[in-house]
Amino acid sequence: MAEFDQSRWADNGFSQNYRDEADIYLPRRRHFMDMALSFYGHFISGNRAARVLDLGCGDGLFIRQLLQSFAPAEITLVDGSAAMLAAAQARLGDRADIRFIRASFQELLGNDPFAGNFDFIYSSLAIHHLLSAEKRDLYAYIYRHLAPGGCFVHYDVVLPCSAGLEKWYLSLWRQWIGEQPEGKREKLLTVPEQYKGNPDNMPDSLEAQLAMLEQIGFQQVDCYCKYGIFALFGGSR
Repeated sequence: MAEFDQSRWADNGFSQNYRDEADIYLPRRRHFMDMALSFYGHFISGNRAARVLDLGCGDGLFIRQLLQSFAPAEITLVDGSAAMLAAAQARLGDRADIRFIRASFQELLGNDPFAGNFDFIYSSLAIHHLLSAEKRDLYAYIYRHLAPGGCFVHYDVVLPCSAGLEKWYLSLWRQWIGEQPEGKREKLLTVPEQYKGNPDNMPDSLEAQLAMLEQIGFQQVDCYCKYGIFALFGGSR
């Protein structure tokens, strides 16, 4: 991936469009978040001292949903976009148990700002911007920052294992967009072709990433939910 400041995500207009239209062009986005929240409820919520880290937090939607049902002791949100962090701060408000850090993934790897570890680390639709070697480095970084028994849950696009499956998955994606309200769907029908056609996007296969996690040392590595090229997966320490 190019340096964050050279990517589209550094453009405030692009970030705003994403916030406005994500639920329209991301199939079953809310279902994936609900699954991640179910995971948290089952494995983490009993820990009243839980520390949560959201990597590539965007506008803070997932954390807002988390706080509606659960009460972790501390939450840290990280994003490379100042506009996204500002939107997250506006959504979540000024709270003593929440902090915001502006940093790209490369900056985290180069200058680690965290002294402690986390019980739950989440990332959504951000890590696919990294090259394979960078993904592995970030997964290793995440593993090092998990407390014993801590969990990593990752929602992202993944590369299909064959051209035939990719064609079908993209048709499912276009069908989803085509069923959205008129006035939005027409300009968004080209979005599926950008998932790997855009130079900012570098998806890897689900199988390759699960193997990375296992090689690094993650336990109970699995895919928790999948729809087309979208997957929710992760592991624990």
